[in-house]
Amino acid sequence: MKKLSGGQAAVESLKVEKVEHVFGLIGSATMEIFDALYDATEINFIGVHDERTGTHMADGYARASGKPGVVLAGQNGPGATNLVTGLAQAAAAFSPVVSIAGALSSEHIYRDAFQEVDQQSLFKPVTKKTWTVTQTSRVPEMCREAFRVAMTPRRGPVQLNLPRDVLSDVNVFPAFQSPKSYRSQSLPAASRESIETAANLLRTATRPVIVTGGGIKNTGGHEAVLSLAEALNCPIATAPGHGDGIPFSHPLNAGQMGPRGNPVASRLVKEADVILALGTRLGFNSTFYSYDNINQEAKIIQIELESTALGRYFPIEVGIWADAPTVARQLCEALKNSEAQEDVERWTEQYKHERATFLQQRDDDAQSDVHPIQPSALYKELRAVLPKDVAVTMDAGTLCLQATDALNYWQPPALFTPLDFGLVGFSFACGLGIKLACPDRSVVSLMGDGGFGMTLSELSTAVDHGINTVTIVMNNQCWGAEKAYQRDFFGERYIGANISSPPFDKVAELYGAAGFRVDRVGEIGEAVQAALNCGKPAVIDLAVDPKALYSFRRDSFKHRGG
Repeated sequence: MKKLSGGQAAVESLKVEKVEHVFGLIGSATMEIFDALYDATEINFIGVHDERTGTHMADGYARASGKPGVVLAGQNGPGATNLVTGLAQAAAAFSPVVSIAGALSSEHIYRDAFQEVDQQSLFKPVTKKTWTVTQTSRVPEMCREAFRVAMTPRRGPVQLNLPRDVLSDVNVFPAFQSPKSYRSQSLPAASRESIETAANLLRTATRPVIVTGGGIKNTGGHEAVLSLAEALNCPIATAPGHGDGIPFSHPLNAGQMGPRGNPVASRLVKEADVILALGTRLGFNSTFYSYDNINQEAKIIQIELESTALGRYFPIEVGIWADAPTVARQLCEALKNSEAQEDVERWTEQYKHERATFLQQRDDDAQSDVHPIQPSALYKELRAVLPKDVAVTMDAGTLCLQATDALNYWQPPALFTPLDFGLVGFSFACGLGIKLACPDRSVVSLMGDGGFGMTLSELSTAVDHGINTVTIVMNNQCWGAEKAYQRDFFGERYIGANISSPPFDKVAELYGAAGFRVDRVGEIGEAVQAALNCGKPAVIDLAVDPKALYSFRRDSFKHRGG
């Protein structure tokens, strides 16, 4: 039995969960937690400058490590409201972020007290579950529940509100439970009947393709998929944002499909007669919910751990509610004695030829001799210089959207994006969390000048804690996506699209980080190599042609005749 304050009990719960890092911003509402963290030498507290960016760090840490990422908003009210964007982003990525915030004292609720906001209602739309602890004695129980729910498939963020009186009151607590006593130890598999039905469809397919999504990437299930693809001799397309789910080096990896993917992978899904969708919803970024991006005649076998995702957007032939890597292994076993089909051989050989031609053409078409720097030249240089262990983070925006399938990802997981939430200002902070999860890997964050301007105060966090990532600011002096739409659909009537920024390389140096400036293509490789090797957080301010704009969502402006 232990006599502890509520704040001490919360920290004991973190210790039982073997939490290594807590990202957060100090505040008076949670002083008991911070005081307990002072003595918890096994937990590294990363003090941030904004709760939003702290949540992105926890999100990146969770995605890269597969463990819960923990963020602590020390202040109720404004400290808590700053979490909302980060938690909405984590929810879109099914990222297990455990968010803890101080809350108003119980006796002051509904009295228009200082910094009062209904945090219980505030967080419900952007989390898997939100709790407000009502008694000090229940702090360990609610902490256990928070970690359990965050880590239960499909994973996602949770919010725990801890009122001031709950944290300051003292209670006698029994022994804290091990996570094994409240964490699931297995994942569901497919039935024999559903495996046989799916296997028969795949045996008779002449143009099969596998489409993988977060259910493969987030589980590290690529080996199972590769074994299955090799047994079928069929290509693999990946959902946008999950192009790193399969190592680039594998010859059956076609890359990202759909309206934001490459033409080779996209053609496969438009022409396939059987589509095996492994751990993907076939949702917005993959299809725009349109048969323009998927063969309407194809028979779809969909495997998802979230039952409501099965057949939600497209009719399916077989729907299997199970863990995607587990089903991939089951299918591989069922198909191990199947004979190769000549039609499939021709289909896959044609794909391999197209893929090789596309990759060569991608390099040949890069405008390396043009000034100012064109995106294609930048991506070609990055393909050549980035190490194979690199983890890449990106913002939303057209430059980053182009980069997702323009770079090569060798070591899953290696690509971290805002996915369907489309957030700007995510990349740099996310990279800091990934570096703490994977300290031996290189981490490179790509973002525009607008997005970096939102979050550059975390440079001091990176310097203070020795989190040595490289941020490449693709500086085109504008909000590129919106400026492209104003150019293409609104007669170049620009308003709010152009922005100015300080020299980010000099700003980095003022923070104590390393700064590099790049104005020409020939300088890119040397600058990136120097930044990776400098032993400090590094920022490369890289001038990209402001006129190199691209309207990704042309479908949004069909009504304007574009």
